Amino acid sequence: MSDIGFTPARVAAVADAREALRRDGAVVLTGFEPTADGLVLAAAAVLGPRLRELFPLRERPSRDGGPVGLHADGFDIVVDVAGVLRRRRAPDEDHVLVQCVAPAPAGGDSFLADAYRFVDHLASADPELWRFLTTVDVDLYGGWPDVRGLPSTPRVGAHVEYTRTGRRIVRRGGGAVPLHRDPDAEHITAMLARFDEAVADLEGTLPRVPLEAGDVLLIDNFRCWHGRDPHEGDRLVRILTLRTAE
Repeated sequence: MSDIGFTPARVAAVADAREALRRDGAVVLTGFEPTADGLVLAAAAVLGPRLRELFPLRERPSRDGGPVGLHADGFDIVVDVAGVLRRRRAPDEDHVLVQCVAPAPAGGDSFLADAYRFVDHLASADPELWRFLTTVDVDLYGGWPDVRGLPSTPRVGAHVEYTRTGRRIVRRGGGAVPLHRDPDAEHITAMLARFDEAVADLEGTLPRVPLEAGDVLLIDNFRCWHGRDPHEGDRLVRILTLRTAE
């Protein structure tokens, strides 16, 4: 599985960033100021007229932070603001931008995996897990029943699906559980644990990607998973998720 992990290109030119994102599924943008405006400008510069919806910026300060495992962003959060329902996160966020505001003194490097290649590898390496990920419905957020704003209706789907326009989605979150009273719940729970184990084994083999202040890691969230190493000291990043016309 050596081709599943990769080091994204570091580029400053918008045209180069678009090509790297199309080719690899992720790119590190340089030359932007480490401000919230800079993060939004980076999204607009690379994705341009494809943009459809931006979700609220999230600041993530951490001190002596633990590891963050491989995941794809996406959550189902709707809030009531003065009687009007507003979506703050969406399950189908198809791009994510991680802006390094202040890197940690030690550790905290990012890592990425091409989830398309991971799933394609499973087709021959572990056909049972591949069939589970591509055919079995689960409750994607059922493991987080107490999160405020999370709809009570289960969000049902397989880990690997396709959009109406044919884009493949490979999901990776921490909240998937069997559907309520699913007769195969025991098997599904075992397969979810097997999926976790396979991803954990992969993480240690991936190249590390250090981010400097101002760097923006732009990821195709349908195709790639990302995570980061533990770190010492203070670290600050901003995260922007969005949806495009795709």
